[in-house]
Amino acid sequence: MQRNIISTPKAPAAIGIYSQAIRVGNTVYCSGQIGLAPESGQLAEGFEPQAIRVFENLKAVIEAAGGTLAQVVRTTLYLTDLSYFGKANEIMARYFSEPYPARAAVGVKELPRGALFEADAIVVLG
Repeated sequence: MQRNIISTPKAPAAIGIYSQAIRVGNTVYCSGQIGLAPESGQLAEGFEPQAIRVFENLKAVIEAAGGTLAQVVRTTLYLTDLSYFGKANEIMARYFSEPYPARAAVGVKELPRGALFEADAIVVLG
């Protein structure tokens, strides 16, 4: 099994001991992204700007792997406040169209750097 590291300066650098994504065969496993600006490493202010930045970051990583958001088969959303669930759906709909990927949404107590939202993805290329 050959694992290829996916990395792009168009998404924030890892803030821990992980890769932005790993490709194995035609499958890309994207690490969770929070709403950090790739250029500055600063967290966007508020839920909506963070969620938009999260999906932009995921898009950049997926494109670096040679894919598109249309090839996402699974994603997990992590929210520190489930009252933002509707807004998360609204923002996600700007990035994905039918058929939508499989998804889970999880309420969590905290996220790194005080983020309000995080998402990860699994992509099948081809």
